[in-house]
Amino acid sequence: MDFVKPKEVLKAMIEGGAAKAEMSASQMLVRGFLGGAILAFATTLAFTAVAQTKIGMAGAVIFPVGFVMIVLLGLELVTGSFALIPLSVLQKKTTLGKMLKNYGWVIAGHLIGCFVYAVLYDLTTTKMGSDMASPLAQTLITAAETKTIGYKHLGADGIVLVVIKAILCNWMVTLGVVMAMTSTSTLGKIVAMWLPIVTFFGQGFEHAVVNMFVIPAGMLLGADVSFGDWLLWNQIPVLIGNFVGGAVFTGILFYLSQKGIGLTAGTLSALDSPKTLHAERRA
Repeated sequence: MDFVKPKEVLKAMIEGGAAKAEMSASQMLVRGFLGGAILAFATTLAFTAVAQTKIGMAGAVIFPVGFVMIVLLGLELVTGSFALIPLSVLQKKTTLGKMLKNYGWVIAGHLIGCFVYAVLYDLTTTKMGSDMASPLAQTLITAAETKTIGYKHLGADGIVLVVIKAILCNWMVTLGVVMAMTSTSTLGKIVAMWLPIVTFFGQGFEHAVVNMFVIPAGMLLGADVSFGDWLLWNQIPVLIGNFVGGAVFTGILFYLSQKGIGLTAGTLSALDSPKTLHAERRA
């Protein structure tokens, strides 16, 4: 049996978050770069599938390939870490400062990786700038404007809407990270993490790292979006919503579902003792 029980998954989440917080800045930056670029690859693959099939869900079914590569290779996706590192801080396995350091360096890596891929992909899809009517180029332009100006036109309601969509998105994305821990086999991990990622992408929710590619790529192609529009009407509120979705709706609530309300770090350590885990495995 390659199934891992939920309480052991919780322990792996806490240990995984602590390990992420202890990486060097260069590791965080490089892993963030690769994570951002690979997710951008998956995004354009999904857009290509939709363009070829005219079926929106075709993109959702294919998009998780990028997430799978990132998780299996141990690369960094800040949205996934939003569920893990806060638990490690809660259990005093790492510090708030180290958590913020991880987020800062990984986000920087994502931005660089997404921008590099955006430049290369824009040159490819427009045939070195000679075919601006390319359907995929127009898809990026439309997506960039929808994800920024579309919310701007709604005013305050737009900010609330984008935050809600970001919360819903990362509730599922972080479940993908957690589901990967429920199996010890590669195939089991792939199948388990595929499910919540399809769920988020198929409903058009807002993912910060995907947007680090889509919006700048659309801007480079001529989308009517300013740098301020990108930050204020998407990137910043989406990061906030993604953090809430990951830290609260996956991290904290899963913790409470397994450990009960009001347990201390000492109680958690006792429950994670070899004797306790052995009893759970026998059960």
